[in-house]
Amino acid sequence: MEAIKNKRRNVYFHVMVWVVLFCFPYLLSYDTDQAFKHVVAFSWTPLFLYMVVFYLNYLFWADKLFFSKRILFFIGINILVVIAMIGLREWFTESFFPRPQRGDGNGPPRTMVYYVQTLSFLVPIVWAVALRAMERLIKTETEKKEVAHQQLKADLQHLQYQLRCHFFFNSLNNIYALVDISPEEAKSTIHSLGKLMRYLLYDTHVEKVPLAKEIDFMVKYIELGKLRLTDKTSVEYDFPKVDPSVEVPPLLFISLIENAFKHGVSAQEESKISFSLSLEGNEKLIFKGENTDFPKTHTDQSGSGIGLRNLKERLELLYPNKHSFATKTQGGQFFITVEIPLNG
Repeated sequence: MEAIKNKRRNVYFHVMVWVVLFCFPYLLSYDTDQAFKHVVAFSWTPLFLYMVVFYLNYLFWADKLFFSKRILFFIGINILVVIAMIGLREWFTESFFPRPQRGDGNGPPRTMVYYVQTLSFLVPIVWAVALRAMERLIKTETEKKEVAHQQLKADLQHLQYQLRCHFFFNSLNNIYALVDISPEEAKSTIHSLGKLMRYLLYDTHVEKVPLAKEIDFMVKYIELGKLRLTDKTSVEYDFPKVDPSVEVPPLLFISLIENAFKHGVSAQEESKISFSLSLEGNEKLIFKGENTDFPKTHTDQSGSGIGLRNLKERLELLYPNKHSFATKTQGGQFFITVEIPLNG
C-alpha cells in the first residue's frame, strides 16, 4: 500500500514539473499569433524533445545500461538519440520559421548552434540518471531499514520466548517449594500461575501493551513469589495508577523482579525486597528495584543471570541510546534503575 502511494506521489510530481515548464513560456508570451508560434517552435518543441530524452533514460536506459555497467552502449545510444532529436528540432523549427525569415545570416555559425543544442540535450540525460540514482539509493536504504526492522522483530520475539520459558521454570520452582509445605497454597498458586500464563500467551504478542496491565501482571507475580518466603523477608512495592493510554513493551520489568527474588532471599538472614515505578510526565518511565544481596555460588545455576542479560539486550534493541540501565551494590544491598522514554 505504501509502495502504491509513493508511486502515485512520484507520478504527480513529474506531471506538475512538466506542466509548470510548459506553461511558463506561454504565460510570458504576448497574446498574438506570431508569439504563439514562437512559443511552439522555440519552447514547447525543445521541451517535448527534452522530455522524450529524459524518460527514455529515466525509464529504460539508466537501469538497463548505465547501472548495468554497459556504459559504452549507453553513451552510443544517447549520441544517436541526441543527433536524431536535433534533426527533429531543426525540421520542426524550419516548418514554422523558414531559414530566410530567421535572420540576416549574421547569426552564430551552425556548428555553434549544434554545439549548444547538444549541451542542452545532455541536461535531461544527466538529470534522468541522477534522479534514478537517487531513487535507487532511497530504495536500497528503505530495504535495509526493512530488513533491520524484521531482524529486530525476530530478535525481540526470540528474547520474549526465552523470557516466557525462564518465567515458567521459575514459577514451577516456587510451586515445587510449596507442595510439601502447604498443598492448599500450592493449588492456589497453580491457579494464579494459570492466569499469569494466559497473559503471557495471549496478551504479549504485540509491540506494546497498556502499562496498567503490565503493572497488574507484576503485582500478581510478586504476590505469587511471596508465597514461598518466610517472615525473614519483607517485600514492598509502589506502583502508581496510570492512564490506560500509556503503553510499554510487554514483560519489560519482570526480569528485575525475578532477579530480586533469586538474589535477595535468605532462609537464615533478614532480607528486604522493594520495587517502585514512577512517571515523569508523558516522557519518561523509571523503574527502581532494591534487594538484600546474597550472591549465588558458582555451583548454584539458578542465578545464571539470563534474566538481566535478556533485559539489557531488549533495551538495546528497543531504545538504542535512549534508555538508562544502572546497577550497583552498596552496603550489602543491590540497586537497579531502568529509565525508558514513553514516546520511543
